[in-house]
Amino acid sequence: MNLPPKKKIVLLGMMSKMPVAGNIWLVVQYLNGFQRLGFDVYYVEEHGCTPRELMQTEDDDGWTRAATLIDGVMARFGLGDRWAYHALHAGDRCFGMSLGELRKLYRSAALIITLHGGTEPLPEHSATGRLVYLGTDPVEVEVELYHNVQRTIDFLAPHCAFFTWGINYGNPDCKVPYSERFRFHPTLPPVLPDFWETDRAPGAAFTTIGNWRQLHREVKIDGQVFYWSKHFEFLKFLDLPRRTTQAFELALSSYGEADRRMLEGQGWRVCHAMDFSQDLDAYRRYIAESRGEFTVAKDQNVRLRSGWFSERSAQYLASGRPVITQETGFCNVLPTGAGLFGFSTMEEILQAIDAINSDYQRHGRAARELARDYFGHGVVLKRILDEIGV
Repeated sequence: MNLPPKKKIVLLGMMSKMPVAGNIWLVVQYLNGFQRLGFDVYYVEEHGCTPRELMQTEDDDGWTRAATLIDGVMARFGLGDRWAYHALHAGDRCFGMSLGELRKLYRSAALIITLHGGTEPLPEHSATGRLVYLGTDPVEVEVELYHNVQRTIDFLAPHCAFFTWGINYGNPDCKVPYSERFRFHPTLPPVLPDFWETDRAPGAAFTTIGNWRQLHREVKIDGQVFYWSKHFEFLKFLDLPRRTTQAFELALSSYGEADRRMLEGQGWRVCHAMDFSQDLDAYRRYIAESRGEFTVAKDQNVRLRSGWFSERSAQYLASGRPVITQETGFCNVLPTGAGLFGFSTMEEILQAIDAINSDYQRHGRAARELARDYFGHGVVLKRILDEIGV
């Protein structure tokens, strides 16, 4: 029997620019998720960024290190020959596939997806009219469109479809500027539930993993400033550990000694995220050994009610670990009150903690069910394909 060839999907990503486990797990779940839906999948980096996170000095061959990182990840997940790393500004070297193979792949692909919106469209990406924008951080691009920033318009124009993790986008209470020209379809970060199954007993502390202070990427709308750094939101709930017997731990990057002393003085445990977040298994183990996740969102998503929801929170849910996270408008779309709790006030946090601790097993089951029913790859990725018509 002659079976028709599988359709190909190319994911343009940035593992080497952000070589941390959270980002790598996200890439892997898109790739393996589409593969489980019956597609031939390929991963390509062609963003032109110098892989500085993998370089100790300016003279290091970071491009070879980047290719080695990608090769190891792809081999682990059964995709060892399905990748290319095109070092645009390093002698035009191409690792994995040859340049000729890469160009042929683009011509034959059913879809080419720009993950994070992090790859500048090249003519070969958009030549077949199958280039898709998938934004994981709503607000900045949408605000630039609102301000008619030409470079942003030029960046988006070659794409045929547009998706955003702002799942409240377009709803009446969402204040993210709506674009009529580039219609963003809300989508969620996908999870493969079996990647997160665990028989580990939950720990004592609610945890989270992330950056503390990132003083950049602020945006302005009609004279109002909206912030990117999460520390602004954490400071609003700084005394949370003093209001409950529940333990909390923050696994952080981008913080200083004064920040650590301040947090620990309020009862937070603090650890270095980079101690484990460069290792896929250690990262997954950290989540599994947590009681659940407590976290905040960026001011931009909170005040503008984008509906943004973290891929890391979805991974906690898939691990059977309940999530308490700051409301961004996602409560308009996702069910809350069992396994997942959105909050805007201190009182809502304390109520969520009490609810979870009063019947932990029920909320753990609900977390897994929510991950499967709303974030499962068969739900999220199929919806993307249906929207595009593939």
